[in-house]
Order: sequence, then C-alpha cells, then structure tokens
Amino acid sequence: MKPIKTSQVSPIPLINFQGVTVVKGGKKILTNISLRICAGEHVALLGPNGAGKSSLIKAMTREYYPLERSRGFACQLWGQDRWNIFDLQSTLGIVSGSLQDVFTRDMTGLEVVLSGFFSSVGVYRQAVTTSMRHKAGAVLNFLGVEHLKDRKMTAMSSGEARRLLIGRALVHDPQALILDEPMNSLDLSARHKFNHLLEKIARSGVGIIIVTHNLSDIIPAISRVVLIRKGKIFKDGPKRQILTAQNMSRLFRTPVTIKKANGYYYAV
Repeated sequence: MKPIKTSQVSPIPLINFQGVTVVKGGKKILTNISLRICAGEHVALLGPNGAGKSSLIKAMTREYYPLERSRGFACQLWGQDRWNIFDLQSTLGIVSGSLQDVFTRDMTGLEVVLSGFFSSVGVYRQAVTTSMRHKAGAVLNFLGVEHLKDRKMTAMSSGEARRLLIGRALVHDPQALILDEPMNSLDLSARHKFNHLLEKIARSGVGIIIVTHNLSDIIPAISRVVLIRKGKIFKDGPKRQILTAQNMSRLFRTPVTIKKANGYYYAV
C-alpha cells in the first residue's frame, strides 16, 4: 500500500458536487446535492433505506447522469467533469453487496484481486503481468488474507469474500475506498475483523467513505458524517456534532438514544 503523503494531497477536491439533481422515471431521486470530499478524508454517508445514498454513489460513478441547471453546477472527480472507468479506478475503489453477489463464482481469491486490473469478473484470457502478480500479493499480505489466495470464492464466508473485493479495489492505489453497506450479512466476529481492517486502511492514507443506514458501521477513523434524507443532504459536519439523539431521531423519524463506546456510536 502507498500511503498518501501530505505533499501529494491536491487542493482540488476528490469529489465536488454542486447543485446535483438526478431524475429517474420522472421522479427526483437526488435534489440539489452539494458535497465536497477531499483526498484522505474519512466520511460516512448515513441515512435510512431509500434516502438516496446508493443513488449518490451512482452519480459519482456516472451510472446516473445529473441534470445541469444552476450556474454553479459541478459534478467532478479530481476537478474533471468527464472520466472513464479506468480513470475512476485510480481515484475511487468501490465495494458493494451487489458486487459481491456477482463474484459468488468458482474463482480463487488471487483471481478476484487480479481482476481489479481489468475491471472484470475473474481472470480468463487477460494477460497478467509479473508486476500485477507482485502487486496482488502485496495487497493480499496487507489485508492479511494470503491464506485465501487459492481458496474458491464459493467456499468463503461473507467476511472473507468482502476482504478480497477490497483487495480488488486497492490494486490501483485509489485515493478513496467507497463501501456501500459494508457490514450487511456479517456476523459479530466478521464485523469486528472487518472494522479493524478498515481502520488499518484508513491509517495507510486511503480515504474511507462508508455508505450505510446503520450507526454502528461508522468506524472510529470517520471524522465527518453526512446525513441524507429523501434525496437531500440533511446535515453535514464533524461526527460528534452530527451523531446526536436529536439528529438521529429526525433522520430516522423515531425516538433514538445514542450510546458511545470505544469510538463507536450506537442507536438505542
């Protein structure tokens, strides 16, 4: 892993959305979103199911195209208005439950990580170079999953498979890692290991962007929380100021008490 040095961090935001609105099926699913995230920043996007969190990620990856309306409109990655998938890989690594479903196939852990170089599902006729194998090995070692390199994905637990998908995203040394509902389907032990892994990645200099509806998914390294409700940004600020009982009760429309332990927040 290559840690981001302070001198390498650009003043240009990693993500710069200003006045972003997305319409699908004649209905607004994102409305006037303004969001700036810098390289190396650790952020959580928190909101109930259906709030627009996944739609926001799809706007970042250009699966959804926003409407251009206001004079100050911006929808940029690293200051660029347009980008292709290969440019995106070196900027954002994305891991989601839907991606994991696609990778439930008869391929080895090493093949999963190597497939990140080709944006493919597995490795078939692609020309894998020696440098690619060395990089994949270094990523497996960093994640502590060398023992999974020859194991088939179909024989792995959800937590093991998810760590390999993170490895697939990390082979390009992205500026940030986006994790969409990262703890879904993980048991208590797997969540504990996964959280420690994310903390390690955060310390390496890679930005962590967690997209979730679950307060306890927000690891201690997260310093900023963005609340999303009905396709709009409801609140945005430092974690300790945003994760309050009042804000959570309004966000989820139910009375909530907040507990904090060992850097984690829990809704009761």
